[in-house]
Amino acid sequence: MHMLIDSHQDLAYNVLTFNRDYRRAAHETRQHEQGGFAPQVNGDTLLGWADYQHGKVALVFSTIFVPPAKYSGGDWDVLAYTSSQEALQNMRRQVEVYQNITAQNPDYYRLITNRAELASLWSGWQTEQAGSEEHACPVGWMMLMESAEGLSSPADLEWFWEQGVRAVGPVWGGTRYCGGTLEGDQFTDQGRALLKQMEHLGFALDISHMNERSTLQALDLYQGVVIASHANARALLRQPPNERHFTDATITRLVERDGVMGIIPYNQFLDTDWKPEDLNHRVSLKKVVEQIDHVCQLAGSAQHVAIGTDFDGGFGVPEVPFELDTIADLQKLAPMLHEIGYDDKDVEAIFCGNWRRKVEEILP
Repeated sequence: MHMLIDSHQDLAYNVLTFNRDYRRAAHETRQHEQGGFAPQVNGDTLLGWADYQHGKVALVFSTIFVPPAKYSGGDWDVLAYTSSQEALQNMRRQVEVYQNITAQNPDYYRLITNRAELASLWSGWQTEQAGSEEHACPVGWMMLMESAEGLSSPADLEWFWEQGVRAVGPVWGGTRYCGGTLEGDQFTDQGRALLKQMEHLGFALDISHMNERSTLQALDLYQGVVIASHANARALLRQPPNERHFTDATITRLVERDGVMGIIPYNQFLDTDWKPEDLNHRVSLKKVVEQIDHVCQLAGSAQHVAIGTDFDGGFGVPEVPFELDTIADLQKLAPMLHEIGYDDKDVEAIFCGNWRRKVEEILP
């Protein structure tokens, strides 16, 4: 088994919205939530402490995400905001969630804010027995801001850096900063000012959710570390409804910047013909392998693609490939990659090596 780094999980959002406890195993949470509201709007979880151990998930990019009220799912969406002040308050609450959980449960989870903390975490996962019942290891959380839309100004970023946030995606739906999945066009003067402040402080830039014009602008403008925490290749999707996923031109430019792209194992982002109500249309992990291989073929190597699940980001079982029951089942990707010619070194890079390389660049 290979150690795994997952570059996108919406943990604090779920803790505050649904009171999910990620010290439980995924199956325990599903049983606890059975018949409740959370599975109806956010799916059955794939995440939990035991599942991280079984899947050798050593590090997670844990997100700070608040949606604008106009795109919220309803009154249950308690973190949706109507003003910058409200957004900032809810974003800070999520930072506090990560800080409190790691402070109170250091054997379960640890915040990773610098290279020394990463090295300490990694040393615990280096043995063959790591992740077993006898050798459970803490899982690292590196905080990533998914959308800076709620910030009142770029100056707000300094507090988040001081608290340990290390990556920022400027956009989600679309904002005054740049074009996103649902609206907007290109980078504005405010957006350029945001990038300048991010670069000054040392954040990695996450280009996920940008439309193509904005991604290409960002890749030219930003001189710091650039990543795509969770995005797929648009070329493999039939009639995609928007610009959520990357064209080959964007992927090629990201590779030129030595960026890494996390592939999302969500059915609608793997097969646009899939519908939740169509029980006979099953999506396989082979679609994830195809996405990984597509990026590798464009890049000419396996050095620029990884995994960014977006678990528990509005979907769960059975809205993921049928081979997945929990995050631990991502280990099934390894033999599939071997079958099409990837060796152990390549698979290790895809599972953890590529993200570890970038994280070491990001962390002070």
